[in-house]
Amino acid sequence: MRLIIVEDDSLLRENLGILLGGEKDISVAGLFGSAEAALGELADLSPDIMLVDLGLPGMPGVDLIQKAKEIMPRIEILAHTVYEDRQTVFAAIKAGASGYILKGSSPRELVESIHNLHHGGSPMSPRIARRVIQEFQSGAAEDLYLLSPREKEILREIESGLTYKEVAGKYSISAHTVHAHIKNIYEKLQAKSRREALISARKKGIL
Repeated sequence: MRLIIVEDDSLLRENLGILLGGEKDISVAGLFGSAEAALGELADLSPDIMLVDLGLPGMPGVDLIQKAKEIMPRIEILAHTVYEDRQTVFAAIKAGASGYILKGSSPRELVESIHNLHHGGSPMSPRIARRVIQEFQSGAAEDLYLLSPREKEILREIESGLTYKEVAGKYSISAHTVHAHIKNIYEKLQAKSRREALISARKKGIL
């Protein structure tokens, strides 16, 4: 399998390259210190798997995951990070990560996770797996599915600064339809204004 590593810590990046490159069925196709550098060569390198640090300089790792999946929908992505808070975990999974491994895991655990991912699994560090299960058991994870795909798109456009008229033009829908979506969004997020809706969506990990 072809793998690329995106990690801003140069020493860790090199050590990961040595560790994973020493596996007979893994070919390390590239080592990158930023999301921008990785995206610039992603299509040419055509990796099967991308190991991604989420705390990258410049473009965040979660954004890299989303953009990489847009460019290569079949790429498998493993988040490799120190972050284990609810918002980051679910944001990475929602963006397209199929696995989530905490830094500090043993080298063997990391290697096995990559093999697991390549064979269709979704490896997670035990603490992350427990957190995901607890979130679903509590119903909190349902927040991620509170809005429809189109409502999420419209909310993201509003967040980026587009007017209702501009959103209508971009999606070839009427301004009336945009207003209807916004009304539904406000009701679902229990918000009375654009600012409140955006704050609520960010807290719930929707944006």
